[in-house]
Amino acid sequence: MPEKTRIQIALLLPAVPYARDACMTRLGDLLSADAGIEAAHLTDTGGDGPGEICIHYDPKQLSVGQVRELARRAGLELEQRFGHLLFKTKPMHARRSQMVESRARRIHGVTEAAASPAGAITIEFDRLATDEEAILAGVRKLGVRFIESQNERPFTEPTEAETNASAETNDHSRGGLFGERTELIYAGLCGVLLITGWLLSVLTNIAPMVPWSLYLAAYLFGGIFMFRDALKGVLAAQFDIDFLMLVAAVGAATLGKWAEGALLLFLFSLGHALEHFAMGRAKRAIEALAELTPQTAMVRRDGSTEEVPVEQLHPGDVVIVKPNERMPADGFVIKGQGSVNQAPITGESMPVDKRPVDDPNHANSNPDQLAPQFRIFAGTINQSSSLEIQVTKLASESTLARVIEMVSEAETQKSPTQRFADRFERYFVPTVLVFVVLLLFAWTVINEPFGTSFYRAMAVLVAASPCALAISTPSAVLSGVARAARGGVLIKGGAPLENLGTVGAIAFDKTGTLTEGKPRLTDVVTSDGAAEDELLQVAIAVEKLSDHPLATAVVRDGNERLQSDSNFVAHDVTSITGRGVKATVDGQSVYIGKENLFDEVEGPPLPDALRESVEKLKTSGRTTMIVRRGDTYLGVLGLMDTPRESAKSMIARLRDLGLRRMIMLSGDNQQVASAVAQQVGLDEAWGDLMPHDKVAAIRKLSNEVGVAMVGDGVNDAPAMANATVGIAMGAAGSDVALETADVALMADDLNHLPFVVGLSRQTSRIIRQNLWLSLGMVAFLVPATVLGLQLGPAVVLHEGSTVLVVFNALRLLAYESD
Repeated sequence: MPEKTRIQIALLLPAVPYARDACMTRLGDLLSADAGIEAAHLTDTGGDGPGEICIHYDPKQLSVGQVRELARRAGLELEQRFGHLLFKTKPMHARRSQMVESRARRIHGVTEAAASPAGAITIEFDRLATDEEAILAGVRKLGVRFIESQNERPFTEPTEAETNASAETNDHSRGGLFGERTELIYAGLCGVLLITGWLLSVLTNIAPMVPWSLYLAAYLFGGIFMFRDALKGVLAAQFDIDFLMLVAAVGAATLGKWAEGALLLFLFSLGHALEHFAMGRAKRAIEALAELTPQTAMVRRDGSTEEVPVEQLHPGDVVIVKPNERMPADGFVIKGQGSVNQAPITGESMPVDKRPVDDPNHANSNPDQLAPQFRIFAGTINQSSSLEIQVTKLASESTLARVIEMVSEAETQKSPTQRFADRFERYFVPTVLVFVVLLLFAWTVINEPFGTSFYRAMAVLVAASPCALAISTPSAVLSGVARAARGGVLIKGGAPLENLGTVGAIAFDKTGTLTEGKPRLTDVVTSDGAAEDELLQVAIAVEKLSDHPLATAVVRDGNERLQSDSNFVAHDVTSITGRGVKATVDGQSVYIGKENLFDEVEGPPLPDALRESVEKLKTSGRTTMIVRRGDTYLGVLGLMDTPRESAKSMIARLRDLGLRRMIMLSGDNQQVASAVAQQVGLDEAWGDLMPHDKVAAIRKLSNEVGVAMVGDGVNDAPAMANATVGIAMGAAGSDVALETADVALMADDLNHLPFVVGLSRQTSRIIRQNLWLSLGMVAFLVPATVLGLQLGPAVVLHEGSTVLVVFNALRLLAYESD
């Protein structure tokens, strides 16, 4: 009978962030070829997260440790052979990005490529066939304009000749006399020439040659960029929308309909320019993140201070940050107190108070575990007083740098709707060309001149071109990702963004998500004849010697109740695993623990009255600790992990957004889970769950309805990987959370959850609106032009729909949650 084990992909292929990467399939194939392994397959991530690989093996031949070692070696082999690169470029049109993607796949050694209209290109390549420099040179030849490149390790700097050649190519690709505004200005000149020529032909008796010359000039200004894009598409064996529009314009001119052809080129080039503007605006919203980190930092070294570039900062350096300056690196405060505006990274509306750590050496040994009041993130703003920060990460490894890189990668990850649109367009465009060719011969079937059939075919060609469809989803996804990043939420691509907007249920981890994750002493119940002060002092004396979270809560909150320190001293503390502790206080034995502890130790049984008190506390969701000194029961302490203040209002806001099913998953007993759920306003609570039980619960929910899992990204990683969308809280302080989640809430703030759910739902609505509008316009215009709708009105309606979907998508940049 075969057994199974699951391993997170991120542990095997850390450089591969998405389940759709070809290396995932290769990993499964490599493992399946090993003796003793019957099968290896990816689990269903429900999105584009890294997920897990499930390995079926024969326990008679291999142990689980051997299976994991084989998987580790296979992952290492793939990491060494296949490289993954990310390039940042200037924004481009949706059709242009498709052409770049197609041509990039043809570069020798490239195994996979994806391009985003926002200006990001990801490439996977085989190191046995090529190297990074060759890939860089190949991508340069595509005529894209680089901003910078981010990859596994830095490229060698390009030579001056390469840089000049690249700049020359790029200036010609979208630049010109007016820089980036050239295309918009050319479209405007096309419109002016068209209107002037039309007015002269209608209102005057001027020679026909004059309007014709103006129309010809309009053709030149309106068609120059379209011609270049169409030519590049043809060279890449792609007959895209630019090609269709150019054919239609030439066809109109052939029939002598120069004004209508010029109108087509004017509106199409204007739509191109506005699309470029829209993509540039969304891209700038993301690129604004990169401008948060200052260029230089004031560093204290060898007793003196000097200003150095942030790239030269190293872990252990001490930087001085004055009021109103941005933090140059991640680190922790070692001197000074003040408030820091963390909104650029976490989206928190209020500044966070910061103070120095007690022991810098201890803090430096594990900086990721520091509390928020000590930690500093690059790009945040010091508001009140001068702070000295000890650097913990290189500039290239800071939280901000990681976010920028992940957002750039996310731009190339297509949503389900976008993949549908790409597939639709791939088959639709050739179908349109075949249909138009058939229409050219309509004069052989019906009694009409060839010119009429040709004109109708050109009108259908314009009407059937899915321009609006090509840009409808990318513009919405990019705008949504950009708006989320500005609000302190990292969304890893179109799939999580779109899927989160359609989930019907949300599952929450309890500890640290809905609750503070810090138990508090909530109840002190004494036995008959015992004093509360004695109960607390004995308990504090014993629990002082333990590092258990419950013990810490007893000491902290007990001292607050007493308003003084305990007078007792405990000795010989011994842990009784799973049940409690034993100690000696003033020569008497002291037992503190659960009910079953007192059924096992010598001494009087638990009094009935105290047992009733214990049951009452447990029913209300408390964790109980019974205290006995000698033969005297002093009483029982009730502790509880208190819900976050924002949890109840957050649940209410999610209900207002239309979510009806929200479930809490907890490892605590059912009574505790139910009590917490009732306090925060949840209807369902599933308790007594081990980590694998949470995975099973998520799978059960996924079979019923799409489900999002909200957790801390560490203990809840398996459950998050199996959810439709995994959401990590407080990701700004956790590299693991950033890696494992589909959606990362940078701040440890539940109020960001309704924001991102609402944004996702709004994105889904806008995508649906854009799809209905773009496909609906094609569905209306094709039969309308076949039945006689003229080219001019068809062009206006067609290009109008393109502009409309672009501006509809841009509304997401201004999204505000209620």
